[in-house]
Amino acid sequence: MTALPLWRPEHERVQQARLTDFITFLKTKKLSPPSHYEALHTWSVENKEAFWLGIWEYFQVKGDLGGAPFLRNADKMPGAQWFPEAKINFAENLLKHRGGQPAIIVRGEDGRREELSFDELFRQVAKLAQFLKVNGVGPGDRVAAFIPNCAEAVIGMLATASLGGVWSSCSPDFGLNGVIDRFGQIAPKLLIACRGYNYNGKVIDTTDRVQDIVGKLPALHGVVWVNYLKNPQAAPTDLSGVTATSWEDIVDAPGENAIEFVRRGFAEPLYIMYSSGTTGQPKCIVHGQGGTLLQHLKELGLHTDLKPGDRIFYYTTCGWMMWNWLVSSLAIGATLVLYDGSPFHPSPSHLFDIAQEENINVFGSSAKFYAACEKNHLKPAQTHRLDNLKAILSTGSPLAHESFDYIYRDVKAGVCLSSISGGTDIVSCFALGCPTLPVYRGELQCIGLGMDVEFVDDSGRSLAQGKGELVCKSPFPSMPVGFWNDEDGARFHSAYFSSIDNIWAHGDYGEFISHAENGEVVQKGVIIHGRSDAVLNPGGVRIGTAEIYRQVEKIEEVLESIAVGQAWGDDERVILFVKTRPGVDLDDELCSRITQTIRKNTTPRHVPAKIIQIADIPRTISGKIVELAVKNVIHGKEVKNKDALANPEALQLFEDLEELRG
Repeated sequence: MTALPLWRPEHERVQQARLTDFITFLKTKKLSPPSHYEALHTWSVENKEAFWLGIWEYFQVKGDLGGAPFLRNADKMPGAQWFPEAKINFAENLLKHRGGQPAIIVRGEDGRREELSFDELFRQVAKLAQFLKVNGVGPGDRVAAFIPNCAEAVIGMLATASLGGVWSSCSPDFGLNGVIDRFGQIAPKLLIACRGYNYNGKVIDTTDRVQDIVGKLPALHGVVWVNYLKNPQAAPTDLSGVTATSWEDIVDAPGENAIEFVRRGFAEPLYIMYSSGTTGQPKCIVHGQGGTLLQHLKELGLHTDLKPGDRIFYYTTCGWMMWNWLVSSLAIGATLVLYDGSPFHPSPSHLFDIAQEENINVFGSSAKFYAACEKNHLKPAQTHRLDNLKAILSTGSPLAHESFDYIYRDVKAGVCLSSISGGTDIVSCFALGCPTLPVYRGELQCIGLGMDVEFVDDSGRSLAQGKGELVCKSPFPSMPVGFWNDEDGARFHSAYFSSIDNIWAHGDYGEFISHAENGEVVQKGVIIHGRSDAVLNPGGVRIGTAEIYRQVEKIEEVLESIAVGQAWGDDERVILFVKTRPGVDLDDELCSRITQTIRKNTTPRHVPAKIIQIADIPRTISGKIVELAVKNVIHGKEVKNKDALANPEALQLFEDLEELRG
C-alpha cells in the first residue's frame, strides 16, 4: 500500500514556484529539461555544465563568466574545475539589492529588536571594508570572528569578502581552547570579537576570554570590539599589544560609502569552516566563493522557494554552517531574521512569538527543537497567527516521523515541511525540500538538483532500495576547495575519497523511498538513519541510531537518548542511555515500556542489551549528540578535544559505570 502524503502543493503553488519558472527559463535557452522532478534531477546530473550555467544565468550572478568549457575534468573527484575562467565576488552578489526595505532584523532573548535596511547594510559594509583595507586585509587574508548571531557578524563577513578575504567564525560559547584549536590553525590578520552575550537569562562577559584569545594569535594586526550587550563602560584598547577599535568608531566614521569589490577566481577561498573536532583537532574546511554562491542560490531559490521580500529565519549560531547558508538569502533579496540566545527563553514559545511578530515566511531550526516543542505541549496552530509561514525547515539530525505529525497537527497544516541533510563538509545539502513535491512522513523530499547521490552497500554497489552509505558519484560546485594547511591534499583525500576511489563518501547512512504513479517513479524520498560511523552492529546487523531514537523519544517520560555499541565478547551489544524528565526515575516499568516500544516498531536486534538512566547527554556546540565520544568513554579511551562540546562535563557521567561490567 502506497503511503499517503501529509501535504501536497496546490496547483497554483506549483505554477508560482521558482522551480517551475526555472524550468521555463531553461527552455528559453534551447534546452529540454523534463518537468517532473525525478526526471529533472536525472537531467541535471547528466547535463551538469548546462544546469549550473543555468543557475548562474537565472539568478543573474554578478561576475565575469569567462568562456567555455564551464566544467573541466568532469570525471575527477577531487580535480574537477568549475567555471575555470570566471571572476566573481561573493559580497557583490549579496549586496546587489538596495533600498529602504529591511535586509536584517535582529531579535534577542533580552527583548532587543534592531533593523537594518539594504541601504544601511551597504553603508556599514563599506565603512568596515575601508577599515579592514587600511589595516592590511586583502585577497586571501583571514578575518576571524568570535561573535553572536547578530548584524555585525553579517557585516563583518561581507566586508571581508568584498576585499577577497577569507571569513571564519565561531560562537562566543566556545571555550578558549576550542577557539584556538580553530583560529590558531588559520592565522587571522584581524579578529572581530564581542564583549559578552546573553543566554537563558544570563549575561556572560567575554572580555577576559578575548584577551586570552588575542594573546594566542600572534599574526593578529588588530581587534574590533562589538558591544553586543550595550555595556556603557569603555572596552580595552590594547589587548596583548594589539590595538582594539570599537565597532561604532568604524561604522560612524566620515567619508564616502563606496565599495571596490575585488573579483577573484571561482574557486578562491571564501570561508574556512571546521569539523566538530570531537575526535581530534578540528579540520579546517575551505569553501570557494563561486561554488558556495551557486549552491546556495539553487537551494534557497529553487528548493526552498525563497523570493525577494520574503523573511527567512533559522535558529543557528555563527559556529554552524546554517548561518552561512542563511546569510546567502541576501542574494535573493530576502530579509534575514537573526536571533541569538536560548530558543526557550523567556518562554517556551519564544521563537514562534518571533515568527508571528516578524511575519516570517521560512522558519528553520533543529530536529531536537521540534521534538522539545512537542514534549512541552506547544501548539502554535492554536496560539499563534502564522499566516505568512510557507515553509518549515529542519536539520542537525534526522527529523522523527512523529515530529512530522506534530508539525502538521500542532504548528501549521499548510506548509512545505523540509527536513534537510548535508553538512559543513559541503556548506549545503545533499537531500532537502522541494515546493512542487508532496511531503511524506519521515522523509526528506528529494536529492538536490545537480547532486549525483546514491546509497551503496559495503562493496560500493548502488542500492535501488535498502540501507547503505550516502555517496556522491560525480563533482558538484560546493565541494570544498580543500583543507587549510594540507598542501598535498592527503588529509582531504583521506576524509572523503579513501573508502571508494573518485567518489565522495559523506558518512551518512540511509535509504531511498520511491513513490510511483502509473508505474513510473516520480519521487525518491530519502530517510537518513544516522551517521555511518555511529552505526550499531549487533550480530553483524547494521542499525542506524536514529531508528532507535525515534522509538525511545515517543515516550513521554524520556526527554532524549543516546545509543552506542559496546564491545562484548566477540560481538557488539547496544547500550541505550536515557535522559528523563525531572523527577522521573528509570524503573522496571519504564524500562519495559521502552523495550516493548522498540521491539514492536523495529526488530529484536534494535532492543538494547542495557538501558541506563543518565543526567545529561554530551553534544557539540551546534547541538549534535556525540555517539563516538560516549563510545570512547565507555571503552576507557580518551576523548581528545572536549572543548568542541557544549557540555564536556557530561562525559564524566559515562565513566566506569557498574552497569556496563556485566
